[in-house]
Amino acid sequence: MGTTVLVTGGGRGIGRAVVEALLADDPETRVALTWARDEAAARGVEEASGGRARAFHLDLADPRRPEDLVSEVEEALGDVDALVNNAGMRREGLLAMTSDADWHEVLDLNLGGAFRCCRAVARGMVARRRGAVVNVSSLAALHAVAGQAAYAAAKAGLLAMTRVLAREVGRRGVRVNAVVPGFVATDMTSDLPEAKRQALTAAECLPTGVRAEDVAGAILFLLSERAAGITGQSLVVDAGASA
Repeated sequence: MGTTVLVTGGGRGIGRAVVEALLADDPETRVALTWARDEAAARGVEEASGGRARAFHLDLADPRRPEDLVSEVEEALGDVDALVNNAGMRREGLLAMTSDADWHEVLDLNLGGAFRCCRAVARGMVARRRGAVVNVSSLAALHAVAGQAAYAAAKAGLLAMTRVLAREVGRRGVRVNAVVPGFVATDMTSDLPEAKRQALTAAECLPTGVRAEDVAGAILFLLSERAAGITGQSLVVDAGASA
């Protein structure tokens, strides 16, 4: 695994679980995590890391920020060897009631933001002939959920972008994969009504459901040398909901 990993949205939820798993897995790993609104949570992760994690601000709506972010991370922690595109946002709304502004915002933050982060690290990874990227998609990309047209479209686009980028950079030793989590109880899903939570988890085969730590484990595997022969793939972590 690379020694410097950039995790977007690393202060809470799945992102935080990824940061903590990276730090626990290898004492030589350094992690850059980003925050958009909750700086306190990100600083808490930073402080608990014993100096091995650094928090940086990232507004995914700012098209210039990812390039500057990568420069700042590399100046502070060294070359970015791995990227986890985890940051994003969810907005519910029936397609017929979705405004153009909401549609564009959801797609730009979830898909455009990941695209810009991939672009910001890709050139350096290709030049060094090593690197790994994991994009965090969603089961909504594969199984329709009413009220998530924009979110599902963005997450499905992320899977397609993953495959294309894997083709483009694979010959230079860079791997690009995705994880597809099912329902995970995080701050991002805390506002869902109980009836919708039950509907999203009703098809799960495993009684424990999906924890943020489960998704983090899959991401660590895809970043590691144990997955050296895997690229352009999507690993579903949904407690069997799609079986």
